[in-house]
Amino acid sequence: MFCYQCQEAIGNKGCTLAAGACGKPAATAGLQDLLIHTLKGVSAWATEAQRLGVDTAKADDVVMDGLFATITNANFDDDYFGAAIGTALRVRDGLRDRVKSVQGTLVEQSCAGKGSRTCSDAALWTAAPQDYATKAATVGVLATANEDIRSLRELIIYGLKGMAAYAHHASVLGARNPSVLAFMHKALSATTDDSLSADELTSLVLECGASGVSAMALLDGANTGAYGKPAITSVNIGVGTRPGILVSGHDLKDLEMLLEQTKGSGIDVYTHSEMLPAHYYPAFKKYDNFVGNYGNAWWKQRSEFETFNGAILMTTNCIVPPSQSYKSRMFTTGVAGFPGCPHIDADAAGHKDFSAVIAAARNRPAPTQIETGTIVGGFAHDQVAALAGDIVAAVKSGAIRRFVVMAGCDGRAKGRDYYTDFAKALPNDAVILTAGCAKYRYNKLDLGSIGGIPRVLDAGQCNDSYSLVVTALLLKEAFGLSDVNELPVAFNIAWYEQKAVIVLLALLSLGFKNIHLGPTLPAFLSPNVVRVLVEKFSIAGIGSVEEDVQLLVG
Repeated sequence: MFCYQCQEAIGNKGCTLAAGACGKPAATAGLQDLLIHTLKGVSAWATEAQRLGVDTAKADDVVMDGLFATITNANFDDDYFGAAIGTALRVRDGLRDRVKSVQGTLVEQSCAGKGSRTCSDAALWTAAPQDYATKAATVGVLATANEDIRSLRELIIYGLKGMAAYAHHASVLGARNPSVLAFMHKALSATTDDSLSADELTSLVLECGASGVSAMALLDGANTGAYGKPAITSVNIGVGTRPGILVSGHDLKDLEMLLEQTKGSGIDVYTHSEMLPAHYYPAFKKYDNFVGNYGNAWWKQRSEFETFNGAILMTTNCIVPPSQSYKSRMFTTGVAGFPGCPHIDADAAGHKDFSAVIAAARNRPAPTQIETGTIVGGFAHDQVAALAGDIVAAVKSGAIRRFVVMAGCDGRAKGRDYYTDFAKALPNDAVILTAGCAKYRYNKLDLGSIGGIPRVLDAGQCNDSYSLVVTALLLKEAFGLSDVNELPVAFNIAWYEQKAVIVLLALLSLGFKNIHLGPTLPAFLSPNVVRVLVEKFSIAGIGSVEEDVQLLVG
């Protein structure tokens, strides 16, 4: 195998052994490579279909869900990927036949002379199930020989994976943006085009970021439309005395269905990791068995799922290979999956029956208490807009000197203690803006407040990084500035997987510069691509806490 899509790539070069750092076996990695390869074929025909006015709805879903399923720690189930490849092949072939029927001639003829594989014959994309392992070895990351072209192609693909995650979450709430879906096809098929130069691919990277902004705005509207605008909320981190179900991942629709099905059951529902921000939405406050948040970021789940004692529902990515002791009571749903864990599928109407999860929790002991108290969040852009007057006044008076965006992902690496130490070392007139599970490095510290404004403003999940963008733009308008880079805002962002990649690309597409990214720069960025990012956007890594506090805050 060869995989370097996440921050834990071994040696910051790539995972090449029998399994990746995430626990993904080499065979599973190969199936994921083959699925991505097959999706490129789907997108190649979908791009041509869109040009001809042929419906691409099935292709849209196959590509969106397939990209999402290959995000780090989302799915470890070979059977899932085998089925997904088969589905993608059928959708691809059906789309190809419809395109040829409409066009009345071979698509290749219309693409002659382009020096491109985008419109190539389906033979390029054919693989029978028995040939999957052999085929996968020829279509992975290293199939692109040129290091810089490979780097840019993978940067685009990883950005698309993050974008697909956000588009998927919006889609289950009934919100779709045709332009976002069309861009996925355009960009994915472009990664097969040997005629595109590094400069052209770089432009596509920024276009990917702009489309990512649209995807995040779509999801923001879908979430607030369904569940209301997040409000400042104090969340209990202790436990009750009743059996519990712990919901992890990111999908709010799954949580809503579970809460509806557990009403009056005597079973409490807790959030874990990135599901914490569900407590900020007004619609979920009506459930009296929705009692709090248990634990911390995703990487601590093996110990925290053990002590939780009850049933666990993984709604999306961030699965750590489970211990046998709780594997039978850990359920997956959606694009998430792990061999041996029961999976809950949706019916044709999108409804999910969580009775098996409820039954698994009913006679279990109550969660073991691992901490007590509360944490405060809910500072999405609408809530910050309501506080804008106070915030602007605090900046103008000098009470707030600097905002530091510390959004992104948490992870297992020891070096991530840097972010806790950095938060502690910030001067008392600096405010942290955060979203994503990176917040667990500092959201339980007693950092105080400034004039009633907490020094840690949590906007929500990683997809709620959009709120941080909107907040920055609100402040830009409030201060009458012409450039977002004139704001008293610094960026010190932690990354782990591909949703962080699309957030970074979104920021770059909006013109944000001087972003510090850690704990390491991505292994998939070649030296020349890093040089371009440094020259154009002043991207940088991290140093020591003392140096970075001085550099970013002064």
